[in-house]
Amino acid sequence: MTIGSSYNHPANLAIEPLSTLQPWAARFPNPPDLCFDYRRLIEQKGGIARTVQPDHRICIIGAGVTGLTAARELLRCGFTQITLIEQSRRIGGRHLTVVNNLGNYKQPTTPFEMGAMRMPFFNRTGEPAKDGRSLMAYYANLFDLRLSDFPNPGTPWVNATGIYLREGQLDEKSDPALLIWRNPEGDTPPPTATLQRIHGKWTRFAELFAEKVATFYGTQSWESMWSAIVERYHRLSFRELVHQPVLDHWDPANPGDFGGLGMDRDESAIFYAIGIGDGSWGAFYDVCCLYPLRTAIFGFSSHLQLVHGRVDQEGKPFGAPYLGVETVPDSKGLMFQAPAYLGLAAMDDCLLFMDIDTRGASLYNHLAQRDDGLLTDSSVCGLQKLPDGRIRVQYRWQWSNSQREQLLHDDFDSVILTTPSWLIETQIRLSDFSRESLPQPIMDAWKHAHWETSCKVYAPLKKAFLDRQFPLPQILITDSFVHDVYAYRYNDSYTDDCILLSYTWEDDATKLAAFSDEELVQKCITELDRILLRCSNIGEAISPYIDTRNIRIQRWMTDRNALGCAKLYRAGTYYDAVGLMKYNRELSTSSGLYLAGESFSVDAGWTEPCLRTAIDTVINICDRTSAKFHGGFTLDDYPHYQVR
Repeated sequence: MTIGSSYNHPANLAIEPLSTLQPWAARFPNPPDLCFDYRRLIEQKGGIARTVQPDHRICIIGAGVTGLTAARELLRCGFTQITLIEQSRRIGGRHLTVVNNLGNYKQPTTPFEMGAMRMPFFNRTGEPAKDGRSLMAYYANLFDLRLSDFPNPGTPWVNATGIYLREGQLDEKSDPALLIWRNPEGDTPPPTATLQRIHGKWTRFAELFAEKVATFYGTQSWESMWSAIVERYHRLSFRELVHQPVLDHWDPANPGDFGGLGMDRDESAIFYAIGIGDGSWGAFYDVCCLYPLRTAIFGFSSHLQLVHGRVDQEGKPFGAPYLGVETVPDSKGLMFQAPAYLGLAAMDDCLLFMDIDTRGASLYNHLAQRDDGLLTDSSVCGLQKLPDGRIRVQYRWQWSNSQREQLLHDDFDSVILTTPSWLIETQIRLSDFSRESLPQPIMDAWKHAHWETSCKVYAPLKKAFLDRQFPLPQILITDSFVHDVYAYRYNDSYTDDCILLSYTWEDDATKLAAFSDEELVQKCITELDRILLRCSNIGEAISPYIDTRNIRIQRWMTDRNALGCAKLYRAGTYYDAVGLMKYNRELSTSSGLYLAGESFSVDAGWTEPCLRTAIDTVINICDRTSAKFHGGFTLDDYPHYQVR
């Protein structure tokens, strides 16, 4: 998504809604489904509510950011009988920050973000990121996470972006060259008339869309307008939207129609490779077009932030619980990875290990003192609805050690599923739930979900690379198999910078699946050298700057704790995904089962929907157990998902 990478247009808008905002409505930009100010609800003293049933037993499956958030906020509400079960020997899920010298907090090194890496805070232009009206902004502020602008392609936060398309000959008459885009003020168009024309077609469409949305967002008219937009576009892939004709004028009588981008075949092929702001869109060309529209129009691509961790300006972690040890025990004495408070994973570390204001202790302290509070290396294998209404959770304790593995179970009043949906289908047997409480279309929706693969290849980068007097471009966007390359620095104190040698999704990641890690590293470095040496305006290799001794690779499709990187949906299946989001509100009271996390959202690959679905679960459990909501909130203030 390169040619619009400085695209902060939704955050730049100063348009006020046409009418008064609904009570508890979010402001624009924010995600379109459930236009609700979640931050306002949880930042109240005491959190969301005060339970009147503290002994209501709750099991949370998965200690990623969703499960940790749900557990923490339930504990703030006063629920004390919480069990958190995690399959791996670490927390955080697809927040996976790799630190070379984990445990040596006195000499931290540059972290590699093998999963999520750039965070939208839904802050408006001119507003600090932590003031954004989002849950991510709330927790970043609460935990004192250090941030900086993410070095996206084409933004002022990089020295230059290099664009290499069609073997360096986008203009066939020229010698092979790397197109150089410098954009220090954020208003310089991309190089070449061809790229500017494509950029203009995207910008025209996006600006019309965003400006009209801003006038209705959060008002009484918003739900009907979004429903009309969904009905207009949910059957189209992004590829089809790119080719659809341009709409000259928006018609209030047909509020969901904004036309298409009006690109021809050649323009579409280029747009496929360089996209709209933070890497190639090719991997998403055949998903439902509502996904890229949501990403670009509603703030997911604006003012993206790099999370340094809970650290000072030199990257050294502030004093915090269990800092400096390598492992900590769970409730049964199994050791799992201790917190490092570095990178994005610092957020997960803080959710578990930092004290909760109202309790004077952390979620970890609370869970670990109970013999069934926090269970790691435990793989849930069955959920059985019992005649008394409870749910029996069966799990394999010490599942990574076949000689010590034990099949155990316990019974709960409520169970929250946060795992990637393919793990549910392949590892967890659901039994004795009625068709009314767990309809077949719900199970089909998570079974048929489309999970994208992704591959990241990270390496330490010598500081001399970014310190050069005449630097090579910091970011490369290519239509080669390496695709997107990012070089960036956290601070001057770390020994090295880092380079993401190759960032690929979907088919582009699958192409690399047959190679061993060693082969893939060599192929990436060789290809980058070939590209730079071929370009007449560069003629220099990058390999001398790369430390090949400590390269890290993450292949999400073969990670047995994930089986995919981001859950998307094909054209025509949007309502299936929305059905999963509606489940907690409509059916969890009877089933006792709650669905939370990206698997049950429509915003793939982002942390915010994980946080929002976690809070959605807490809201619905509180309502089911007659908890006393704070701040005058009632479920009447909570909007419904619209499904036609």
